[in-house]
Amino acid sequence: MSSNGLMVRVLFAAALFTGAAAAQNSPQDPVLAERGDVKVYRSEYEAELLKLSPEVRPGFANNQRRITELVTRLLIQKSLAAQPETAALAQTPQNAVRIHLESDRVLAQLRLEDIEKRAGQEFDARRAQYEPRARELYLAERKKFEVPEQVSASHILFDVKKHTREEARRLAEQARARIVAGADFNAVAKELSEDPSAGQNAGKLGWFTRAEMDPAFASAAFALKQKGEVSEPVLSSFGWHLIKLEDRREAHPRSFEEVREIVLGDMRKKYVDEQREAAIAAIRDDPNVKLERSAIDALYVRPGAPTEAPAPAK
Repeated sequence: MSSNGLMVRVLFAAALFTGAAAAQNSPQDPVLAERGDVKVYRSEYEAELLKLSPEVRPGFANNQRRITELVTRLLIQKSLAAQPETAALAQTPQNAVRIHLESDRVLAQLRLEDIEKRAGQEFDARRAQYEPRARELYLAERKKFEVPEQVSASHILFDVKKHTREEARRLAEQARARIVAGADFNAVAKELSEDPSAGQNAGKLGWFTRAEMDPAFASAAFALKQKGEVSEPVLSSFGWHLIKLEDRREAHPRSFEEVREIVLGDMRKKYVDEQREAAIAAIRDDPNVKLERSAIDALYVRPGAPTEAPAPAK
């Protein structure tokens, strides 16, 4: 290992030790669970959350069961790691390599996160310079930023999980006959619809686009032309529906001012991605990289050939 690599590992180990010690003495970092000398701190819980995707992370804390399960998993993990037998296992060559690679993985991830953070800050510092380009992209792709056609509708559902398909259709036809004869659609929805929300909204769904609904339902809803028009029974993945058109909004473009942050956000993401990929490519494509071809080729196992099991850890 190079002296630089060794120094990184020493600093990494020191950071782990210092962070753990700070956690034990910080009133801002309370203990969440403990078992004897093993403790799980809030900072460790928050660090574990960083492994989740950015889309999932914000809503994780909305579920108490998930929080408890994560804290319990961390306690089990730390308890197993603290057992005397574990220290001996860490000394075997095979396990030492695994630990070595895991530290590399964490350090590499920290470095990539740092590159992404710095790239984002660089873009933000020059944000005003990117706005003319953002306007050009908007003008070139105005269709992309168009507000799609929307309809507002009410529906009555007869659930095929509660009836046979034929029974559900017959109930829908009977309900439609009542409405055609003069009954109020939304009153019938409140009385008969098997959509759980019908008791509160009388079947009113509000505004939606085609993409937001079951394809068969959306196709029938958008095929209605006149306000107040009621569809024939429509079969979706939920059951048979009657649909009444309440109103319609045609597709229309949004102004640049409305979509400026969306366009700049896309540009920022592209810039950050490019900086991250450039850092990776600088290593991957470095002319000084040398692949030991004969050693790599020796790893190849012909399909169907017997393989030798790896030696057990000692």
